[in-house]
Amino acid sequence: MRTIKGPGIFLTQFIGGEAPFNTLEGLAGWAAEKGYKALQIPCNHKAIFDVERAAESQAYCDEINATLAAHGLVISELSTHLEGQLVAVHPTYDEAFDNFAPQAVRGNAAARQAWAVDIIKKAAVASARLGLTAHATFSGSLAWPFIYPWPPHNEARFEEAFGELARRWRPILDAFDEQGVNVCFELHPGEDLHDGVTFERFLALVDNHPRCNILFDPSHLLLQQMDYLAFIDHYHTRIKAFHVKDAEYRANGRSGVFGGYQNWINRAGRFRSPGDGQVDFKGIFSKLTQYDYDGWAVLEWECCMKDGDTGAREGREFISRHIIPVSSRAFDDFAAGELHD
Repeated sequence: MRTIKGPGIFLTQFIGGEAPFNTLEGLAGWAAEKGYKALQIPCNHKAIFDVERAAESQAYCDEINATLAAHGLVISELSTHLEGQLVAVHPTYDEAFDNFAPQAVRGNAAARQAWAVDIIKKAAVASARLGLTAHATFSGSLAWPFIYPWPPHNEARFEEAFGELARRWRPILDAFDEQGVNVCFELHPGEDLHDGVTFERFLALVDNHPRCNILFDPSHLLLQQMDYLAFIDHYHTRIKAFHVKDAEYRANGRSGVFGGYQNWINRAGRFRSPGDGQVDFKGIFSKLTQYDYDGWAVLEWECCMKDGDTGAREGREFISRHIIPVSSRAFDDFAAGELHD
């Protein structure tokens, strides 16, 4: 067994227009001051990290690594969550997701998809140049509008949607394979890959591709009322990235899992800062350690109540408390030796 690496922090929720949150140098200093050891960096903020330049220039990648090393930091993973979403957009969501893409391709679904695929493939090259082995993303959604179908279930519709999803992602998975980097899909409501069953369906359609893997985020499983510990038992060989993100589900008589179109604060299920929700992180860290998870524990901070800076500070402390330092020897080794007079 290996000791889980951490704590890391996902930068997306903290990037802003003012210092120190508007440059990588500033964010690195802020994260290091809080005690983090790694940054998960999104690819949709060129002022923070230019993925296109990184795909072309080893010198730029070396500069990025040196900037972080000066603060005692490394990169855990790059992220293309928004670009991954644009690989597969059902027409229902065209307008909603257009702003995820540059102005030049908005209003043109084919051009937008081509741009997203190109960026993700460049993220594969950039990841390899940076010495990374895992990459975080979303799958996109062609079937999600029919998640709770009415009229009743139409299997042909889902076969078509998942077949097309696999067709779009297979060349991307192959590109990551060429670079020796795992694609880690965050299983997330709103994405076609949102639970174990949907991941299995997709995995079969891409022929059990070795680079098709999972970013484990228990908050999204809890809000679906899934057994997230049993999930690790089922899929631990495919879990290559890990978001430490908490949530709670408190049943009431007015709304449920679907949220009732309410703000997060009023939903039965809502995200909370680590330790403030219901996720059994002691169980999760134990399971991942048992199964020799060889990756980072990365805070993804989202909370409907708490201030973000406080959440980041407490999140570092929370992850550090839960990482299990793996012993180099068995506790009962003493009983295996010979007796001496």
